[in-house]
Amino acid sequence: MAPSPDSPSAPSLGIWFIGARGSLATTATIGLAALAARLTDETGCVTAHQEMDGRGLAAWTDIVVGGHDVGTTSLAKQAERLVAGGVVPGVLVQQVAADLDAVEQRLRPGVRAGESPDQRADVERLAADIRELASGVDRVVVVDVSSTEPPHDAGDDAASWAALQAAWDAGRAPLSPSSTYACAALLADASYVAFTPSPGIDVPALRELAEERGLPYAGSDGKTGETLVKSALAPMFATRALAVRSWTSINLLGGGDGSTLSDPAARSSKTGTKRSGLESMLGHPVPGPMHIDYVEDLGDWKTAWDHVRFDGFLGTRMTMQFTWEGCDSALAAPLVLDLARLTGRAVEAGKTGPLGALGFFFKAPIGSQEHRLATQWEELLAWSHDCAERVSERTSEQVSP
Repeated sequence: MAPSPDSPSAPSLGIWFIGARGSLATTATIGLAALAARLTDETGCVTAHQEMDGRGLAAWTDIVVGGHDVGTTSLAKQAERLVAGGVVPGVLVQQVAADLDAVEQRLRPGVRAGESPDQRADVERLAADIRELASGVDRVVVVDVSSTEPPHDAGDDAASWAALQAAWDAGRAPLSPSSTYACAALLADASYVAFTPSPGIDVPALRELAEERGLPYAGSDGKTGETLVKSALAPMFATRALAVRSWTSINLLGGGDGSTLSDPAARSSKTGTKRSGLESMLGHPVPGPMHIDYVEDLGDWKTAWDHVRFDGFLGTRMTMQFTWEGCDSALAAPLVLDLARLTGRAVEAGKTGPLGALGFFFKAPIGSQEHRLATQWEELLAWSHDCAERVSERTSEQVSP
């Protein structure tokens, strides 16, 4: 069994969601409240795995949620929609209604692209909101679960932290919304996790700022469904010396994510991360179309169908097909809670910069080129144990006379 984090020395943690009123963040908030009240078990939570070293992780009861969102639909209303879609049980939402109301009071307005000419003021306001939550906990992790943005290049205006500040002085606003949030997180001394493929912290100026402030960050693009299956299956073909000739992927999505990805520009961000990992694992370019299509009727559910053509001994052509059907929010929610707990402990362990060992959770791991799921798992376990040891040593030093 993983050592329990529940102890008098366990730290308190704030999770600040970007996109806090969306399906994923709402599901995670409901799940966190249910875990804290012991109304559900830890199925799907990687940090609860028996091989995971849980020392120094914030207990479920010591985690507080806040966040930003451009939408105004209340968490209670969003929860009702999730119940209607079969994502969460209605009785569970009733049991944690008071918790949702408490989180609602900690949500603040977000930012939209091109809405404000003063990006520095936006960043300062967002950072002040995060600091408000930080005043009541040991540390805060900002997790971006907002809608996927199209690719965005801030260019020379964000080539360095000094260049970004000069751009603001000149009245320019070079950062996309996701990068604006990432900048605010860093200025609030909060670590940052990109669960979307949006630009976020992947800007030279922001990486420089993270290094300057000694903050860790992780991402990007959560690996929850079809790509998760690929990261387990593709190494099988490679290690058995089977030649993959084509890999066709059809993804059908409903809900807000599907609607966002119906835009070709936003969709290109997602397909890019899905394609790069597959080719890295197989070691060569792989032909075959990759579609992401919006089907409104699916709601928060998604279906993926993959068709793989490969050659075996003597050139015998064979085929593998698989279908993956799942609830996107329910698959992702425990992972964002895991990422917040692991990143929060990484701060305590003195980790800084990109957390490549968290690549187990992502399609496009920042700080790592590894995509094979089994290898990522071993790296995660080793890294988690190292963090636990460092936190344990620091705690021992603090209590020693």
